[in-house]
Amino acid sequence: MNKIWLAGMVVLVLQSASAHASDKAVTHQLSVMITRDIPSITVIDHGHKVVIERNQNPNNTIVPEYAKTSRECPPYCVQPIQLMPGVHTIGEVELIQMLKRHAEGDKSIMIIDSRTPDWYVQGTIPSAVNIPWTMLYRGTDNYDPFIVENLLTDKFNAKVKDGIWDFRGAKELVLFCNGPWCGQSATNIKELVSMGYPADKLYWYRGGMQSWHSLGLTTIKPNE
Repeated sequence: MNKIWLAGMVVLVLQSASAHASDKAVTHQLSVMITRDIPSITVIDHGHKVVIERNQNPNNTIVPEYAKTSRECPPYCVQPIQLMPGVHTIGEVELIQMLKRHAEGDKSIMIIDSRTPDWYVQGTIPSAVNIPWTMLYRGTDNYDPFIVENLLTDKFNAKVKDGIWDFRGAKELVLFCNGPWCGQSATNIKELVSMGYPADKLYWYRGGMQSWHSLGLTTIKPNE
């Protein structure tokens, strides 16, 4: 019996060592990791697994669309770090963590690309859903209160009864657009707060696609 038990323990130790070595091997395959502890993450985008990692080419440069430094202001004016009281401004690491939570089955989170479709189709963050700022902003010709109500109830899990909104079970929303000079996600956030959406359930990735590209992080084109 002791010999059998000892043999079993040896097998377990060897399996554990092998798995640990395999994990280390995967980590060391990437010379450019996201953080010291996160080499990459896997998310689900339109039913397909997508690995988010950094570009491994040390000579890689930012794509031309995000290389410009001097877009005319207005409308492309620098946004503040603190957009509104209660709204969380986050960076890449926090966004990666929320993407990971969502990929692992946390349905209380939604990642939203607030840009217009012409920007969205050029490339976005994997697993993000496109909800253009023009859909929520009451000052645009595209605004339709019935569509917005359906969006709030069907997508964001808010409830409404007799014209009174209940956001207690509403999702945490992570919104982004093109970068610190882009006001599309900021507009979406301000509109949501004006509708009564809790500010502490809103997360703003201020750096947007420009910061994402500057770190060589994975993007996808939705129609490909």
